[in-house]
Amino acid sequence: MEQTLSLRARLNEYYELTKPRVVMLIVFTAIVGMFLAVPGLPPWGGFLWGTLGIALQAASAAAVNQIIDRNIDARMARTCGRPLVTGALTMTESIAFATALGIGGFVLLWFLVNPLTAVLTQFTLIGYAGIYTLYLKRATPQNIVIGGAAGAAPPVLGWVAVTGEVHPHSLILFLIIFIWTPPHFWALAIERHKEYAAADIPMLPVTHGLEFTRTQVLLYTVLLTAVTVLPFAVGMSGWLYLVGTLILDGLFLYYAFRLKYAPLPGLPMKTFGYSIVYLMAIFTLLLVDHYLPRAAL
Repeated sequence: MEQTLSLRARLNEYYELTKPRVVMLIVFTAIVGMFLAVPGLPPWGGFLWGTLGIALQAASAAAVNQIIDRNIDARMARTCGRPLVTGALTMTESIAFATALGIGGFVLLWFLVNPLTAVLTQFTLIGYAGIYTLYLKRATPQNIVIGGAAGAAPPVLGWVAVTGEVHPHSLILFLIIFIWTPPHFWALAIERHKEYAAADIPMLPVTHGLEFTRTQVLLYTVLLTAVTVLPFAVGMSGWLYLVGTLILDGLFLYYAFRLKYAPLPGLPMKTFGYSIVYLMAIFTLLLVDHYLPRAAL
């Protein structure tokens, strides 16, 4: 019994090394990209192996991120319980695990999906785990803006997995997540700005102050509202999506305006929490609208 519990606890540490909640959101947006790429249902091979390969590569990138950031994580309350910080996993174990996930994901995508998906997903891994984590995060307050390109790629990867090509509509999905990332993350950074300052990470609230960051959250949210209308504007989605997304945008703008003009304790985290629900709801609307007969509207 003790051995079973110990094994379960150890497996859970490996699971936490992959940032499962982040990976789930990545996989969800990739799957929506797959369904939006075709008029009917996506081919089962591209869907199944594409989802698994993208998930493995995303988990590998998350593990590499924790490997690189272990010293920073130890100085922040939000991350001090991670496996490498607590010593639950060693560096050797973590590197081996991340490598196995990354290679496994690449091989699956290359041989069972298509080489373009494998290459693009690998570049995404390098962009997040390498360029963002190793350099941008420590070099510029625009780290989350520039590095957001890696986090915005999953819908494109899903699209390519079932079609073998990068379609302009997939780039609209990319743009939605790319513009969503700054107000999403800066809301968290406002709440945790003292921790980032103590860890010597040049997040925007640390380098430019809270007031400037609140302004940027509001401006990016306004821009996001315009960007999320694009699927309807280009005929990619219909009225159900447009009405739903405008409601969601209105709520996001409400949070952003309050954050700017009536900041209260706890509001940044409420904004951060809503931003996650918002993105999931936007992509759910896109998916539902895609299969809803337009004539019925």
